[in-house]
This record gives sequence, C-alpha cells and structure tokens, in this order.
Amino acid sequence: MTDLRRMTDKRFDGGYFDKWYRHPKYRVGTTADLARMVRFAVTAAEYVLARPVRSVLDVGAGEGRWQPVLQKLRPRARYYGVDPSDYAVRRFGRRRNIVRGTLDDLADLFPGRRFDLVVSCSVFNYLDRDTMARGLRSVAARTGGMAYLEVFTSEDDVEGDTIGWHAESRDTYRRTMQGAGLIPCGLHCYIPADHASSLVALERA
Repeated sequence: MTDLRRMTDKRFDGGYFDKWYRHPKYRVGTTADLARMVRFAVTAAEYVLARPVRSVLDVGAGEGRWQPVLQKLRPRARYYGVDPSDYAVRRFGRRRNIVRGTLDDLADLFPGRRFDLVVSCSVFNYLDRDTMARGLRSVAARTGGMAYLEVFTSEDDVEGDTIGWHAESRDTYRRTMQGAGLIPCGLHCYIPADHASSLVALERA
C-alpha cells in the first residue's frame, strides 16, 4: 500500500504554497478564479441537495483557501480541511479547521460521517492508479450530496506543478470513479451511486 504521507510531505512546505498560489509567474489561479470555483461547487451541491450546504470536507486542503470564501458565501456552513502538510496545519489548522491527514485517514477522522460537499483539488493526479482508486472509494463513502473532484486526463493540457504527475485516459478515470461508487454529472461534479435517483437521466454524464 502506498504511503500517501511519504509521497506528499516533502512537497508542501511554505515555499511550495508561495510559488504555486501566490507568485505572479507561477500561480495556478487568482483569488477571483478560486471564488468562482467555490461558488460553482456550492451552488451545484445545493441543486443536488435541494437545500443550502451545511458541511464541506476539503481533502488535500493545503492552506484551506476554500474556507474564507465559503464563510462569506455560506456563513452557517461548517468547513473541515484535511492535509498532510505540517506547515499548513501548523499555520492554518486552528484558524481554518484543518487537521493533518490524507485520503487514507478519512474513515478514522470522520467515522460514519457524510458531508454535503466533498472537495478534492490537485490531489488525484499525484496518485498512482491503485492509490487513486482507494482514495475515490474513501471520498464516495464520505459524500452525502456531491463531490467536486478536480482531475485531469492524459488528453488535457495542464499548468503548474507536474512533478510526480499521473494522468490516465478519460475512460480509465470514468471506470475507476464508477467502480468507486461515484457517478459523473459534468464539470468535475460527482454524486454517490446510492443518490443517483436524485438526478434525471440527462443530468448524469
């Protein structure tokens, strides 16, 4: 079994976040881009749930950048972040409710718990196929409404940190996600298979 902490710990120090999230030359998105992403994911989850989002689990949360945006958008929603970075947890853990952990720790951190929205951005492309499949099953088990999973295929052009990058074909990701119990509904959005009846046929990709 791959040790996710060993794969990621050395990468995610303060310098990593400064480079990829704040440096004008290297950053992968602006604060406006982030705000649009959060608004979209929250609104899509609320469409599926037919009510306001009350809980968000962010796996691979990093510095918890989703938390302040979510707080402004849905002040009553509770944000939970999980990340393997000692730096991120030390600096932002208490302020943004981030605990140390990986996809493999979700069952222990949140036993029997499901969240209205589960988010995982810039995580699955750094995992090998077996670890990715295991992580997707863990996400599916924690998803009570919708999962927003930012995953890129071998057909996509990507920018940013591609060291240790894995990109499978679109069909491989689709099969793996469906095998994990996640049904795609477009634009990085997935619902758990046991909630498939909440969407009509053409809402499911």
